[in-house]
Formats: sequence, C-alpha cells, structure tokens
Amino acid sequence: MEWEEFKKELLKDPEFKKEYEKLEPEYKIIRQILSLRRKKNLTQEQLAKLTGAKQSSIARIESGRHNTSLRLLERIAEALDTELDIRFIPKAG
Repeated sequence: MEWEEFKKELLKDPEFKKEYEKLEPEYKIIRQILSLRRKKNLTQEQLAKLTGAKQSSIARIESGRHNTSLRLLERIAEALDTELDIRFIPKAG
C-alpha cells in the first residue's frame, strides 16, 4: 500500500486525524526546510556551517526529532535566503 493511501485510511479515524492535524504546522516547516535546502543544492553539513549549527542538529530538525529554537529557525531562513514568518491565526468557529 502506498503511503498516501495508508494515510488516507488512517485519517478516517477521528482521534488519529486530530493528532495528525496538531503536528501539521511542525511538519510543514520541516518540509519547507528540506525543499529549500535541496533547491539550493546544500547538504546538511553546508547548511549547518551557514547557520553556525552542527550537522546533527540540522538532521534532527529535518527528521522531526528535535524542536528547535526560534533563533536557529531565523538563522536557517537567512541561510536559505528566505524570511521566517510566524503568525498567530484565529481559530475558525
């Protein structure tokens, strides 16, 4: 079974869907970092050097095993020639 099919089945469970949606903002940032790093043809090691972090820190961020600081996210954004935009958005309803 393909991942998307499997995920679709899992999301039918309301409890799973609720937990999945809680994690979505974190995974969205991870996907963006990975995508931008790859577009710039940077390795984790190169991105780490540009940010003053260790390669292992970048690896943990990209794998979702580490909640990083706002300051490191700002340095990553700078290294990737982007702006970090964190906002509070009112909940619907």
